Amino acid sequence: MSESVELLSSSSPPELRGTAPARTPHELASLLRASGMAEAGLRATAMWLVSGRRESPHTRTAYIRDVSWWVRWCAEQGGTPAEASTSMADLYMAALKASGLARATIGRRVAAVSSWYTYLIRERCAALNPFEGAERPRLNTADSGTRGLSREQITSILSHSAAHESARTYALLWLMFATAGRISSVLDARIEDLSQDRHHQVLDLQVKGGRTKRFAIPPAALAAIHDYLAERGHPDNGLIFVSRNDRRLVQSYVWKLVNRVARAAGVSYGISPHSFRHSAITIALSDGRPLHVVQDFAGHADPRTTRRYDRARESLDRSPAYGLATSVAPEM
Repeated sequence: MSESVELLSSSSPPELRGTAPARTPHELASLLRASGMAEAGLRATAMWLVSGRRESPHTRTAYIRDVSWWVRWCAEQGGTPAEASTSMADLYMAALKASGLARATIGRRVAAVSSWYTYLIRERCAALNPFEGAERPRLNTADSGTRGLSREQITSILSHSAAHESARTYALLWLMFATAGRISSVLDARIEDLSQDRHHQVLDLQVKGGRTKRFAIPPAALAAIHDYLAERGHPDNGLIFVSRNDRRLVQSYVWKLVNRVARAAGVSYGISPHSFRHSAITIALSDGRPLHVVQDFAGHADPRTTRRYDRARESLDRSPAYGLATSVAPEM
């Protein structure tokens, strides 16, 4: 393998952002096979992917992506995952930091690979977990790092979408906000899961952990969905949101979409699909909704997670800077 100094000072470090090397079990198996992993290791990896917390398809895909980055990085350094040492793991973490990834993303990738090695060791397919005891980035658990949107910005985005965007875009943005849903859940929403519960129009969504959660759909969001489905000829089943080829929309497309629409609506900074979830939660809290109600709405197991979404807003709204500036600012 290359010397540590060469790896750290390389003018063209390996790409560790963008589209992951693998997204499916088959793609990961191909990547591992190319790295020289034995069949026993491939079988153990397949079992690891369906065990524990990886039973949910979305969670499984996330683990596949995270492990695939490490496997490809090892190959680019002239090594294999089976031969990886703790020093190589340290170099990988340094490369992740140098790539500008968020601390949470780095921590998640390292945790996924460490979990994989732990399983391989248990199945006697690996001798060492090179990430055992590795110092992972410290996360700010007090605040959410997501850039949210104000009530006025959400209104502007929806107003712009209603006037200038497709019915699909308008319905998608409405549902993302109205359910505070994770983008994977919203893109998996199905027509047959729209129903009525007493006087509520509801939608059952698959949420984190593979559970199904029922959401009340407000009239404006429901009307947007019905208008979009009317354009498609009122299908009775299948995904609510599909491409022109009737395929599931991909998250990368939605990332680009929300940023384009937000800019057109006057938002000057970059956002993500998660910004709609963040904003729905913070607006609900600022409206005085009880914490336990918003916690249930957001699907948080711990109320401290819900509070994280509100701390950044509160710290800005209550900043002493405004009063300090007023007290010393010269008259103009």
